[in-house]
Amino acid sequence: MYDRNLPYNLLPDLPPNKVIIEIEVLMKWGIASRNLAELNKNILRLPNPSMLVNTIALREAQTSTAIENIFTTDDILFKAISSNFKREHLDVSTKEVLNYREALWGGFNMLSIDNKLSEKTIISIFQSIKNTTQSFRSPQSLTVIRRGNSDFKPGEVIYTPPRGDGIIESKIQNLLSFLHDENGIDPLIKMGIAHYQFEAIHPFTDGNGRTGRILNLLYLVEQQLISQPVLYLSRYILNHKDNYYNLLSGVTQRGDWKSWLIFMMEAVEQTSKYTNQMVDEIIEQQSSTLQIAQSKFKWYTVELNDLIFSQPYFKQAKMGEVLHITSRTTLVKYANQLVSIGVVSKKNEGKEVFYVNDDLLRILGDSM
Repeated sequence: MYDRNLPYNLLPDLPPNKVIIEIEVLMKWGIASRNLAELNKNILRLPNPSMLVNTIALREAQTSTAIENIFTTDDILFKAISSNFKREHLDVSTKEVLNYREALWGGFNMLSIDNKLSEKTIISIFQSIKNTTQSFRSPQSLTVIRRGNSDFKPGEVIYTPPRGDGIIESKIQNLLSFLHDENGIDPLIKMGIAHYQFEAIHPFTDGNGRTGRILNLLYLVEQQLISQPVLYLSRYILNHKDNYYNLLSGVTQRGDWKSWLIFMMEAVEQTSKYTNQMVDEIIEQQSSTLQIAQSKFKWYTVELNDLIFSQPYFKQAKMGEVLHITSRTTLVKYANQLVSIGVVSKKNEGKEVFYVNDDLLRILGDSM
């Protein structure tokens, strides 16, 4: 008998021991797969995919941390990544977002070397997110999940994850085996099943939700369903946060895999559409900006255009690196010319001067 106040050491291993892929799940899977394939096709249109991935990954990082009630403003975040700000000068929320972004890229780079997710990858992602050397929860850790909502009193225990000698390690190894074994389950559905399982194992004292959401993206990359980790999945989860947590609980308490998997397939479908639209708009705006700027200035290059669309804020020094110009006078002149035709706007922050791609900021803002 499940008791939310007791460690859920009886969490069943994967794959689930009953038929969970019903016709409604398969129908949603088909639609989600088609939309995800369209997104991947769009990514492959890009001459420099990592440039746009950087932009979308930052938004994913910001939204994923917001799910954990960690918020930072666009202005603070974009200034932080475009400047040489020292970490100690940033607020805690901004640090958390930047940690998530670095964890995503670190995991992506590990995957390109190791070719598949591993326990080492999982721990590395968590350590980057939390900026810690900690690993899995210790057997004696009394970690519980508390959440106040319409069904529970604020602070009341809603779930107690497994604990004990070797239990977390065993559950994680089973999860990885499930993801990589040939068991007749499509990778997209595996991702949905594994996301629940990871949340239920809750292997770390904190940062499990963010770690799990990065693992979702990396597994889709590993399985070649997307070529870059750009699926903006956190947007859908944030917009349906209560339902997300209720459906996770439904699997634990009632074995309701059907509702959970339909939710996850809907998330993939809608997120693929959102991300596709964002990619389309960025590509179109990037092309338009290049055409207009090059018609005005002979010095305006494709490489500079890529820089301007790699993140909303940039500084003159970065512009100089791309154009191979060291003269501050020339850089000021060029930057002011870009401001004069509306390619960028100028933003002063004390002694710091930032140049802002307002069109890119608009596209990213519309995606929220």
